[in-house]
Amino acid sequence: MRIISYNVNGIRAAIKKGFIEWLKTDPADVICLQETKAARADVDVSEIEALGYETYWFSAEKKGYSGVAVFTRIKPDNVFYGNGIMQSDAEGRVIRLDFGDITLVNAYFPSGTSGDERQTYKYQWLDEFQEYLLALSENRPKLVVCGDYNIANKPIDIHNPAGNKKSSGFLPEERDWLDKFWEKGFVDSFRAFNQDPHHYTWWSARFPSVREQNKGWRIDYISVTEPLRNSLKGAAIYPDVKHSDHCPAFLELSF
Repeated sequence: MRIISYNVNGIRAAIKKGFIEWLKTDPADVICLQETKAARADVDVSEIEALGYETYWFSAEKKGYSGVAVFTRIKPDNVFYGNGIMQSDAEGRVIRLDFGDITLVNAYFPSGTSGDERQTYKYQWLDEFQEYLLALSENRPKLVVCGDYNIANKPIDIHNPAGNKKSSGFLPEERDWLDKFWEKGFVDSFRAFNQDPHHYTWWSARFPSVREQNKGWRIDYISVTEPLRNSLKGAAIYPDVKHSDHCPAFLELSF
């Protein structure tokens, strides 16, 4: 099973930048998108479906905001829209698909960059989401959690850790939450294969030169629970794929 997680920062904008042409290169079996900023009805999915993907969308109530989707060539046994938490579901942040005994959760974590109120909500969401995953893992222990986590975990995951220690996305409380997340039985798939610096998945669109200079953050992850650790076959980040201010993260599982 080849999986990609990709914050497209607006699926319609990404399509205009060549997203469909990229899909034609067969990048993965299951593609998890975040920040779609669209409902299924807003997008001509015929070309996507012609490539063999079924599409599942969970959009925010507010138009042009947030939203997640999964394009899959592997037919899911079950699809669950949302995680049952009112504000998170209103913002279209979580979709779950079951493939046999594998459960995939695609999530768009909130950003706290717009102010204290959203930062407070981010902490609330993190705790609620972790509780949801831990409860889910009791009956579905083989979890894959894809998404834009909006947190750079370690100094190695950000180009300027000293200058960003007070920036949302690299605050001590956020990084501590992610440390504890790994400790609760989740594996950062990319770091299972690659401990090198300078691997990022997001670059500020306000300063286009920072992507050329690779001054980024690694905030997009594909995590798996411990029962899937031995199924990890390979992981990568694709910085040369440029339909968004993010790039795709890739994981291959072998069963």
